[in-house]
Amino acid sequence: MKYISCISGLMLLAASMPAAAQQTKLLTAEKHNEYGLVYTLPVTALDIEVTAVREVKKAGQYYQYAKKYVGTDKVVKEDDESWTIEKVKVRPYGIPDPDARYLMQLKPGALAYIGVDADGMLLSINTPPVVEEVEKIAPRPIEGEKIADREYLQYVDEDFIASQSSAKQAQMLAENLMEIREAKTSLTRGTAETMPTDGKQLELMLNSLAHQEAALTAAFLGNTTRETVVRNFTYVPADNGREVVFRMSDFDGFVAANDYSGEPVYIDIEITNEGTLPVDAKGEEKKMPKDAVAYCVPGAANVSLTYQGKKLFNKEFEMSQFGIVFGLNPSVFSDRKEPSYAVFDPSTGALKEIGPAKLAQE
Repeated sequence: MKYISCISGLMLLAASMPAAAQQTKLLTAEKHNEYGLVYTLPVTALDIEVTAVREVKKAGQYYQYAKKYVGTDKVVKEDDESWTIEKVKVRPYGIPDPDARYLMQLKPGALAYIGVDADGMLLSINTPPVVEEVEKIAPRPIEGEKIADREYLQYVDEDFIASQSSAKQAQMLAENLMEIREAKTSLTRGTAETMPTDGKQLELMLNSLAHQEAALTAAFLGNTTRETVVRNFTYVPADNGREVVFRMSDFDGFVAANDYSGEPVYIDIEITNEGTLPVDAKGEEKKMPKDAVAYCVPGAANVSLTYQGKKLFNKEFEMSQFGIVFGLNPSVFSDRKEPSYAVFDPSTGALKEIGPAKLAQE
């Protein structure tokens, strides 16, 4: 029952993820289904959402002339790429357990109904199900000017191309850079020979000059950009132990667990509590009612993720697979005078609320 799956792509893919706004439906007992309502209990899966920062450094082709023409020796001398894990979020959610399908058998004329999700997992009885929306992390915009390799060549003339001297080329680039800066100053002061006709045109011209300036400056100083990349992984714990969820590569970022070009990110599962049967007033274990409406009494496990010896995440979660199944007497939901309602946890199948149905309607 245990598996790991990686969701490809830099953005969150809704088709492979727990739904942000999960679809639900109501099932009623009728003659066509022989007054039986089929539902499934969940296995608790973990949605592991990882935010990483990718930093790309591109060396300037004329970095050795930066001190002379740009006034600084703080330059990028070699191309480089690095990935850093910024944060990790883990959220439990339920997936249907094919071995945990149950039937709620009712008598003809019973008015009880159940709420299930799109996969048939039990969410509620005699009250509409409510599923909380999941907030997703959106990647931040790229930090730093995005400049193509050798983009400065778009802003030079034939003399630059013909020159065989890197020192002469650096001088001509510096002269072009000064001309661009002077043009920006003239536009902002309103002293340019040809001024734009409106504010929009002025903005476009200034943005174009700023990008040209950045491209020419990068030829001396180099360029550094940073971007956030969000990936999601699904893991279904089955027992105590450690496994590799994915790996991080300095060149490719997120790679598969079996790709040894990256360093492993481990998940550790430690069962901390195994579900126990509820007890009565005398402290004795209750017996399962006949034709009971099954639900889960979850256990719990501590979940931690580790990378390069550093703990990225550590928290305890309730999980259905480490618990047991118990049940409710179905007659309490079909009582004509005072039927009950119930609400179940979608991630564990645990009973969250139960009481008179009239209270759920208030």
